[in-house]
Amino acid sequence: MSTAPAPAPSTPTRSPDEIEIRIISHSHLFYWWPVWAIGFILGLLSLLFGDRLVIVPKTSQVVHTVKVADEERTAVVLPSKATLREDDALKLHVSSSKNYGVIFTAVLLLVIVITNVPLRGMWSVVVIITVILLVIIFSLADWWTTILGWLFLLHIYINAAGYLSISTVLFAIWLITFIFFDQQVYMVFTPGQVKVRTEIGGGEVVYDSMGMTVQKQRSDLFRHWILGLGSGDLLVTTTGAAAHHFDLPNVLFIGKKVQMIEDMLREKAVVRGR
Repeated sequence: MSTAPAPAPSTPTRSPDEIEIRIISHSHLFYWWPVWAIGFILGLLSLLFGDRLVIVPKTSQVVHTVKVADEERTAVVLPSKATLREDDALKLHVSSSKNYGVIFTAVLLLVIVITNVPLRGMWSVVVIITVILLVIIFSLADWWTTILGWLFLLHIYINAAGYLSISTVLFAIWLITFIFFDQQVYMVFTPGQVKVRTEIGGGEVVYDSMGMTVQKQRSDLFRHWILGLGSGDLLVTTTGAAAHHFDLPNVLFIGKKVQMIEDMLREKAVVRGR
């Protein structure tokens, strides 16, 4: 006598009315991740492979023929009665390469410009073409030699503690904002309604999703794709007596979420039509 195997327990599925899509509007601070990332990298490189920095009075002199243990060495001679502080004696880790400071400064300035000067659609293309043309023109005119010569004169040195302290504080602020504060500004779409909170500490307002329009703004190539890794700005307009217009900037994975919202609204409209 054979016994039939017991049927496997069915996995509960969510009905269409239980589906919800949450849209989080992030602050511009989200785009600052390259600053703390490059800061950590340069700080660790300066700490592990860098040299040591000694702060001496400005009237100190470099002497190249100092005999130490019958060997000629180079020494820095302090002015009369000057001494080195214990805190300054070979305790500051810093790279001898001036490129570290130049790279960090360039990344910081680029992020400030990109996050504060929006360039959408054709403007971003115009800027890219302009940069490429300038590079070609400077190359043909042999101006890069002069420009790079000026850059070689630029010396920016930051010790390991400087990189790591800036990056640590910035990363902590970035993480708290991303995990906690950004989650307080959102839209939750369901087949019949949408819940909206537009400011931290504000109340939640519910609107009917019938006739609602959802639109993705034209992307800023530099901010949304280079720094935002595929983010974008969302425009939502409700209908009816309490019609409102909402602008949710800096939504991650916006392309996929807009498609999900449109599919959900389309399916709900079909169900209502029946």
